[in-house]
Amino acid sequence: MFKGIILTMALMGVTSVCRAQEYDVESFTTNSGKTVDITLIKHGTLALNYDGMEIHVDPVADYGKKTDYTKFPKADVILITHEHRDHFDSNTIHTLMKEGTVLYLTQRCFDELKEGEVLKNGDRRKINDVIMLDVVPAYNTTPDHLQFHPKGVGNGYVLTIDGVRIYIAGDTEDIPEMSHLKNIDVAFLPVNQPYTMTVDQAVHAAEMFSPKVLYPYHFGQTDVNPIQTRLENSGTEVRIRAMQ
Repeated sequence: MFKGIILTMALMGVTSVCRAQEYDVESFTTNSGKTVDITLIKHGTLALNYDGMEIHVDPVADYGKKTDYTKFPKADVILITHEHRDHFDSNTIHTLMKEGTVLYLTQRCFDELKEGEVLKNGDRRKINDVIMLDVVPAYNTTPDHLQFHPKGVGNGYVLTIDGVRIYIAGDTEDIPEMSHLKNIDVAFLPVNQPYTMTVDQAVHAAEMFSPKVLYPYHFGQTDVNPIQTRLENSGTEVRIRAMQ
């Protein structure tokens, strides 16, 4: 169950601290009173820490602003959503790996990297006693965009970390499977054309599963501020961060 967000402010919201290279970190309190810290690195790239465990999502060093991954702790788990170069960077994966790192990725990524465990839509993995990973679909539905992210190829991920449920959508549009998502505390939805969602689609997606907190990400030059306005009275708090 979602407990809330650690704050330096009196009411609600977020503690924005810095980690590794002056990136924003959003901290969420778990069932046991510990925190999940989510480092907002850039675009589709995130790093999560819970109780000393490091989880990286789509780590990419050179796309957009350069990221020096030698300054991050080594990863315990790495999740790759799909094979596009703004999400899949073999050099960065190897920079983060250590003995015992678990790498989950798609078939296309495995075919290139030749290591890790392939996960497909519908798979589930127990990472440890308090962290569960569910793999969900991520794909395009607009007729002339289907070639970008075909159905069944890419992954989205739902991480349940000591009761906090975090949905990382990957590259997708507002697919009907989103209506099956339950009790999502934190969601990351991509908003850029022509590859992922429009603002209208992102609003519709949020309305389908009502996350408590929504971060538009992967948005490039798209103005995502209207999402915040349109969901103002929905029960979903929209947070705009530097996740172009």
